[in-house]
Amino acid sequence: MRNVRYLLAQPEQGYQGAAASFWVLVAMTVLATGRSLVHMFAKDGGANSIAGIEVSGDEGDNLVHLFAQWGVEQLLLAVVAWAIIARYRFLVPAALLLQLADWGLRSVIGEFKPLIVDGTPPGVIGNIIFVPILAVALWFSLPRTNASASDTR
Repeated sequence: MRNVRYLLAQPEQGYQGAAASFWVLVAMTVLATGRSLVHMFAKDGGANSIAGIEVSGDEGDNLVHLFAQWGVEQLLLAVVAWAIIARYRFLVPAALLLQLADWGLRSVIGEFKPLIVDGTPPGVIGNIIFVPILAVALWFSLPRTNASASDTR
């Protein structure tokens, strides 16, 4: 069994999970940073060129604006993850949980409110790939319960 108390570990406890889980967080943060910059700076916010969403007309301009705002939100999450990677590694499990919630909840929303597009947006494929990877990485980022039995806090 894994010790869920380490989702919000204390700094002195340090990161006690698997090294591979840490590197999954690094890879996902690189991806999140890149995606955020595309949404913020691509002419169409990636809406049409990547996701295949029609952006012509005034409504399209509004959609491009929303994609840019989404990029800002993604960048803020990435900055938090970079801080955890660089300085606050004891929070790696919490960062993986945020990533899992981000990808997983977008997948759930996609089921309830699907996009009308010509093809499959990369995010849909990403949900299928990254949700299980993040769930496994989160699991292994938490130390075993017996490994921390001496910690009575």
